[in-house]
Amino acid sequence: MQVKAARSGRATGEMTAVALAEGVEVDAVIEGVASGEMVILHSAARSHGVPVGIGKGLRTKVNANVGTSEQRSSLEEELEKTHAAVDAGADTIMDLSTGGDLRAIRGALLDAVSVPLGTVPIYQAAFEARERRGSIAGMRVDDLFSVIEEQAREGVDFMTLHCGVTRHVLEHLRRSGRQAGIVSRGGALLAGWMLHNDAENPLYEHYDHLLELLAGHGVTISLGDALRPGCIADATDPAQVGEMLVLGEFVLRAREAGCR
Repeated sequence: MQVKAARSGRATGEMTAVALAEGVEVDAVIEGVASGEMVILHSAARSHGVPVGIGKGLRTKVNANVGTSEQRSSLEEELEKTHAAVDAGADTIMDLSTGGDLRAIRGALLDAVSVPLGTVPIYQAAFEARERRGSIAGMRVDDLFSVIEEQAREGVDFMTLHCGVTRHVLEHLRRSGRQAGIVSRGGALLAGWMLHNDAENPLYEHYDHLLELLAGHGVTISLGDALRPGCIADATDPAQVGEMLVLGEFVLRAREAGCR
């Protein structure tokens, strides 16, 4: 595990690779990973994956979003877009597919390129809940965590997870009268599920289990800002600030758990 090794002062192969790619000293990478100011995107499940460092003292990275929709789903097009992005210099790829054979698409992208691949697991969980139970409202907590573990086992390097959408934050949202509402698709899906089921966000409620799962598979967590403003009028409203406070606490808890 990268964080554990860094905290013991030991350089892993991934740290050495990042140092060489970035033109920095290995000790700087060890210090950055140990402090949490730097992460290395790399899943051990992808033998051909290239470690990519992100954080303080490193080059600014470019992420390219690809993905299908219910209206348009072509594996060939997604592969073409992915290769074009990497050829143009993209450092990471994000698969935002919501239509078609999601497993086949993700598997093909994982095999096609060596740069880190990210996902938003709630998309697959919502898609499967609709297929099995009629709507995302029927999603079960175990369904969501099963998808996260499945994708981790496949070799996904990083995941965007909207852990800060709590019932308390949604109450702020209700009272604020936002102009643009929730503009995050993942955040809106989770909020809809929470309101329909009168339940807490499972990613918030079971955050420690989530960290354990991700750390065990070497997946980097990207704490999604579901309540980001969709317009200037909504900027820094109580809902956004409330979520930011939760995410700030969760960053510290992730570091304490050794999850990058």
